[in-house]
Amino acid sequence: MVYPKGHLIAVGGAEDKGTDLEKGIVQRNRLNFFELGILKNIVSLIPEANPIVEVITTASSIPDEVAENYIDGFSKLGCTNVGHLRIRNREDACLPENIARLKACNCIMFSGGNQLRLSSIFGGTEFLDILKERYENEDFPIGGTSAGAMAMSNTMIYEGSAALAHLKGEVKITTGLGFLQNVIIDTHFDKRGRFNRLAQAVAAQPGAIGIGLGEDTGVVVSDGYSMKAIGSGSVIIIDGRNIEYNNIADIKFGEPISVENIIVHIMSKGDVYNLKTRKYEGSEIVINDED
Repeated sequence: MVYPKGHLIAVGGAEDKGTDLEKGIVQRNRLNFFELGILKNIVSLIPEANPIVEVITTASSIPDEVAENYIDGFSKLGCTNVGHLRIRNREDACLPENIARLKACNCIMFSGGNQLRLSSIFGGTEFLDILKERYENEDFPIGGTSAGAMAMSNTMIYEGSAALAHLKGEVKITTGLGFLQNVIIDTHFDKRGRFNRLAQAVAAQPGAIGIGLGEDTGVVVSDGYSMKAIGSGSVIIIDGRNIEYNNIADIKFGEPISVENIIVHIMSKGDVYNLKTRKYEGSEIVINDED
């Protein structure tokens, strides 16, 4: 089997960009942009010395403000050639100049916002075909935060109240951009209490692995299956392969679901998980010798 040569960096949202753009959403007293560096991890995966980075803000309702903050954040890490691919509709996605910029860049970063905008605007386009081809055949990193992370998989949650997520039908699922198969990604996982939301999605598709990403936390997926946790928080893995009793197919909409023998793992910075074997493959352990 041929595995992708590129890397996916899926982020749970509210990653520290050295700005106050998301002030009030996440407490920054424990976040350190340069030490824990989500963006630093992305930059480290770009093989070129002076890379061209393109930020795609299609999901966002404030694209220019979001792009400016990413441009500023990347510049703090020495990336001075950062552009804003301001794609707002399917017509924009098909513009020859945007296609040319996609072919010329060394990294793509999808911002947060509404993941349904990503799937509905890029789905079936030449732009997405080229992006997938580059990911498959080149040492090419694709980053995505919040909505940008959720859209990376073939199966994508696009709606679902955390308070009602234990009820059948409250979690809405569609097709994402399809860089990852048999995976479902949810973001802002701890902050917004989305365990039941991801658990229902996995109960409906037990062959998929649920990945819950906390804020300022993410995973780097290499070779299409080797997944390393990065950032300051936790990554939750929900594995439904061994589910036994599962009532989701038999109950009425609006009734609570029951699931037996769902497997949950917790990962932190440096932990590596194999999506193919569904097993841990080690951890980067740092021993603190201080008293």
